[in-house]
Order: sequence, then structure tokens, then C-alpha cells
Amino acid sequence: MGLPKSFSALGPIMQLAWVPEDFDAALKHWTEVMGVGPFYLIEGIHLDGMKYRGQPTDAVFDLALAYWGDMQIELIRPRDEHPSIYRGEYGSTGNGLHHVCLLVDDIAGAYAACEAHGAEIVIEGSFGGKKVIYADPGAKNGRGGPGTLVEVLERSTEGPDLFAIIKAASENWDGSDPVRRFG
Repeated sequence: MGLPKSFSALGPIMQLAWVPEDFDAALKHWTEVMGVGPFYLIEGIHLDGMKYRGQPTDAVFDLALAYWGDMQIELIRPRDEHPSIYRGEYGSTGNGLHHVCLLVDDIAGAYAACEAHGAEIVIEGSFGGKKVIYADPGAKNGRGGPGTLVEVLERSTEGPDLFAIIKAASENWDGSDPVRRFG
């Protein structure tokens, strides 16, 4: 397989993500106004081997995941002040889009695409044994702007399919129990 001609060649967007200023208000908006849910809250996440711009970081964050049809919606809440894409220049986007996510089988191809297209890898690490990177495709070429971060997540083929569980819960959701926790 040749080098992707663009980021879209890596695969379709499967997720839209926000880092709202008020996480609880955002959850309420998405569940009550937009009718999206239920959201599954995962707290205290720290990526294994997490690096921000090539340097180790101890950043911890919470996230809430739900589905709107086939599109995953993610809300993120930073838990500390450690360097990450959830604070500083990439921090809270208020009501604006923070990043999109692509799910891939070959993370090596994503690294190659970043290199070929001048995308800066801002965050990298692993979660559940699978690699994840967040790239800013506009960083090195001066074409950056809001919502330009692209998360590339390696598809998991082992264990329970967390995304499938969350998606199944969204089908015919009646509005009850809008925020749920795993465990």
C-alpha cells in the first residue's frame, strides 16, 4: 500500500470531540437538547507512555462517549495542569470542535502520513495496549486553525469491543440513565 495522499485516505472520521469549558453542562446539553446518549464516563485516564510534543507527561483526563447514529461523540475533561492537548494552546474549545478521530488498522501508516504531510504529532501513547496519536496537520505548514487536530487510534481486536457496547446502548435509548460508568 502506498502512502496516503491525504489524511482522509487513512479512513473515515468516526468521532467528533470537544473539550468544553463546563463538562457537566455539555453532558446535559448533549443528552437533553440533542437527545444523544447514553454517555459512558471513563475517569482518570492516563495514556501509557504518554508524550506531549515528544516529552513525557503525566496528564490525566476524563472522557464521556456516546453515539449519534454511527458517529461517536466525545466530551473530554482535563483533570490536572500537566502539559497536554487539553490545556494551553489546544485546550478548551468552549463550544468548538477540538478534534476528529480516525480508527485505523495500521498505526505505522498514520505515522508515515504525518511525516509526509508535515503534521506535528502533539500527543502519543497507548490505551488498552493500542497506540494512539494526535496530530496537528496544520502546525508545520502554517495552515492551522480551530478543530485541526486529528486523533488516529489503532483498532482493538482483543477483548470486549467498548465502542460496540456504547453504540448498542444508544440504539433505542429512551433518555433514562443518561450518564453511565463502566464497572
